[in-house]
Amino acid sequence: MAEFHALVPAAGSGSRMGSELPKQYLPLAGHPLIYHALATLCACPQLTTVFVVLSPQDEWFKGYDWSCLGDKLQLLYCGGATRAESVLNGLLMSELEPDDWVLVHDAARPCLTQAHLEKLITELRDDPVGGILAAPVADTLKRAGESNRIARTEDRNGLWGAQTPQMFRAGLLAQALNSAIEVTDEASAIEALGLSPKLVASDSTNFKVTYPQDLRLAELLLNG
Repeated sequence: MAEFHALVPAAGSGSRMGSELPKQYLPLAGHPLIYHALATLCACPQLTTVFVVLSPQDEWFKGYDWSCLGDKLQLLYCGGATRAESVLNGLLMSELEPDDWVLVHDAARPCLTQAHLEKLITELRDDPVGGILAAPVADTLKRAGESNRIARTEDRNGLWGAQTPQMFRAGLLAQALNSAIEVTDEASAIEALGLSPKLVASDSTNFKVTYPQDLRLAELLLNG
């Protein structure tokens, strides 16, 4: 029977945060940012393993105490220059069965909940392709022209904002990433194979910490 595993690429620097410390280790609610996503994933009963893909030069992760997360955590020091490379390297090093499900999650989405995971797994476990958490776009979208002036308003009908986890079979995802290493998310690689991942409705709380002000919002949500 196919197992479910999580994979968290965490080899990046998060340069838009304006900090010398890699974004995944910035303090948030008493822990490094990455801790919150890992804690949620490790607590999910359906997940067998939570792989963390780190840069071979990472000198920070082992400086923290992760023992409270249990024995699901497994470190892979094989991060690449891009997210796609890190995920592909992690898949290859993890040696999962091709039919095993892999939930790839951003280290910088700390507000993931068990409800998010339960909904994703329930809706996709029998799906022939897999899919992603996503939320319909609510804002009016403007296309920028010269000098940051509005060129036109884009139709938001049918547009969704991609989130993570993104859940696909390990063998299919490795095949997809091997031929589309420049993509910015896993679903794009699957799409490049001519397949159509499913959109599983999420909400705005599962946002990605990108700028310093995002940390303040995440802390408010985590502290309830």
